[in-house]
Amino acid sequence: MLKRLYNWVIGWAESPHGVWALAILAFAESSFFPIPPDALLIVLALGMPKKAFKFAAYCSVGSILGGMFGYFLGWQFMDAVGFKIIEFYHLTDKYVHVQELYATYDAWITFAAGFTPIPYKLFTIAGGAFKINFPVFCLASAVSRSARFFLVAACFYYFGPTIKPYIDKYFNLLAVIFTIMLIGGFVLIKYLM
Repeated sequence: MLKRLYNWVIGWAESPHGVWALAILAFAESSFFPIPPDALLIVLALGMPKKAFKFAAYCSVGSILGGMFGYFLGWQFMDAVGFKIIEFYHLTDKYVHVQELYATYDAWITFAAGFTPIPYKLFTIAGGAFKINFPVFCLASAVSRSARFFLVAACFYYFGPTIKPYIDKYFNLLAVIFTIMLIGGFVLIKYLM
């Protein structure tokens, strides 16, 4: 079933509505849908490298709004909806750990979840349930999701189709390296100021 769903998502790349499908997919994935928008973003950027940044912008906005929606679900409907989504993805045991992460790092842990392959929807829903700082949550979501999608777009814009095999093979490693570099930058700024 997941493979069929994935193929359905990729099929939108051939549609004239592919950009809007990308934004909607990014919105849905940030709060409840299983397929990440990266796959459709890559196919669109691969087909039209000069529009890669436009695709990344649509993907980022959709994802940030979807993250806010996930926060709202956790904040207002955790018992009715939030726990059902978390149980559906078998993330119930991770929910307690996310609570500990939010207690330690507040909304900044959202940054790591937004950029890496960690299930972002768990953090958006849990963020609302734990009533973490909403402006910081939004900022962390905006920076991390945009960085993730614009990095993919930049690769296709500058390198075109030749970069695809490397992204497919090393995406998780690249995401972790970029996250470490960005967090290191924040720590350095904190100590310098």
